Amino acid sequence: MTKKIFRSIISASVLAMLIVLVIIAGVLFDYFGGIQKNNLKAEYTLASVAVEESGKDYLSTLKGDSYRLTWVSADGTVLYDTLVDASSMENHSYRKEIKEALEKGTGESERYSQTLTKKTMYYAGRLSDGTVLRISTSHASVLSLVLGLVQPIFFVLLLVIIISVVIANRMSKRIAEPLNEIDLEHPLENKVYEELSPLLRRIHALQNDIRKQFKKLKQKTDEFDQVIGSMNEGLVLLDKKSTVISVNNAALRFFKSDKTCVGNDFITVDRSVEIQNTISRALADGHGEIHLERNGGEYQIDIGRICSNDDVIGVVILVFDITDRVFAERNRREFTANVSHEMKTPLQSIIGSAELIENGLVKPEDMQRFVGHIRSEAARLVTLIEDIIRLSQLDEGNELQSEPTDLYAVASDVVNELQYTADTKNITLKLTGKSVTVSGVKKLLSEVVYNLCDNAVKYTNDGGHISVDVNQTDENAVVVVSDDGIGIPPEHQSRIFERFYRVDKSHSKASGGTGLGLSIVKHAVQYHHGNIKVESEQGKGSIFTVTLPLK
Repeated sequence: MTKKIFRSIISASVLAMLIVLVIIAGVLFDYFGGIQKNNLKAEYTLASVAVEESGKDYLSTLKGDSYRLTWVSADGTVLYDTLVDASSMENHSYRKEIKEALEKGTGESERYSQTLTKKTMYYAGRLSDGTVLRISTSHASVLSLVLGLVQPIFFVLLLVIIISVVIANRMSKRIAEPLNEIDLEHPLENKVYEELSPLLRRIHALQNDIRKQFKKLKQKTDEFDQVIGSMNEGLVLLDKKSTVISVNNAALRFFKSDKTCVGNDFITVDRSVEIQNTISRALADGHGEIHLERNGGEYQIDIGRICSNDDVIGVVILVFDITDRVFAERNRREFTANVSHEMKTPLQSIIGSAELIENGLVKPEDMQRFVGHIRSEAARLVTLIEDIIRLSQLDEGNELQSEPTDLYAVASDVVNELQYTADTKNITLKLTGKSVTVSGVKKLLSEVVYNLCDNAVKYTNDGGHISVDVNQTDENAVVVVSDDGIGIPPEHQSRIFERFYRVDKSHSKASGGTGLGLSIVKHAVQYHHGNIKVESEQGKGSIFTVTLPLK
């Protein structure tokens, strides 16, 4: 802007100077031309009087070339000329000034030279004898005057340019200085040129609109961030060049990255070939899906193409944690297989014994043993079915009848029930603690304590010790069942609560049981909003701790 003002001032100054020079030259030319015309008429008056009295004698005495006198007869013949021999001159009757003088008494005219650098002025008058006396003089034309002033004009122009440069430089800076100091953050508080007030008011109005729009945009952005931040699914938005635009916390945890990845290429976040290929496929086909095992879990990644007005503008990546679903599906398959196996074994034993009896292949003295075997296998089958039904009820989350239950009394009943079995193995079974009442399903709580104590008796060697302690903290009831039995290897501790999972299948089969006891314990504890943990060391025993909320 400063340069534009500078150039404008220089151009205006030079143009103004040239216009002034032209005007001055024209005015001076007209002014001096008028003076010269008046002088020409005055000289004619003097010369005409002299010619009237003396004729050629007067004309012959004239010397100098300032004025030229020509004496012409009434028929146009040149009688005398002060500069040229009259006999050599042509007839002047056609000359404008001569014709006017003959007709009107006086005449005048002006004629330019061929080069346009000179202009000759003519004035003629009719004398008393009918002849015409003409006087003429020459002076420079406007063009000649301008050409003669070229050098002074050049110096004046140079001086004007220098002065204009200095003045324009200062003026442009002075004009631009207030503009450069305008505070656009507070446009109405500026004291500048009045002409800028409408512009500043418009800027102020636009700023208010921008602030409102920015506030709305920020609100929408915050809402979007809160929504995607609370999602359990990972969300990543990429532009069409695979640059990360937005990413939520779940995705950052999955990709083990941080917020600094925003604005960078997605390959800096994850270099997985499978994901990169799926992104390319989604850009081409519109959608891509893969399953990955990562961070100890199972994940499904859906990638979709984002379009606007039929143009691809980016990609959205959704990460779903399907670990529970995969785990549940695997458990369902394993449970189905295990149930089939566990039910098939006693049924085959019952059918085999029944066929032997039916075909008369059992001796009378062995009949009691075969019938007892059928009964025990049937009882085992019924127990298995009852456990499966109970687990199914716990899985469905059906509301069961709750009542105030004294855990110490429940543990006491369980200890008394298992005391005979413990005595047969010479195991010391001891109950400690105090009365603690919780609100719960008494039958489920009884099964929790019974299954833990029954397992402790089964997997504790002869002469071992089992302790059952019931106590409480400020908010929880705590039941601890500890033994010094065979213990659980570390690699099996995370799976002992799975259905039909057995650490030592041969030992479990010998000791009986359906393989669902600890699974029932886990689900029953969860039903009461509690938790259970196990601490065990192989060969040194196990400690099971059940924590239940008092309220």
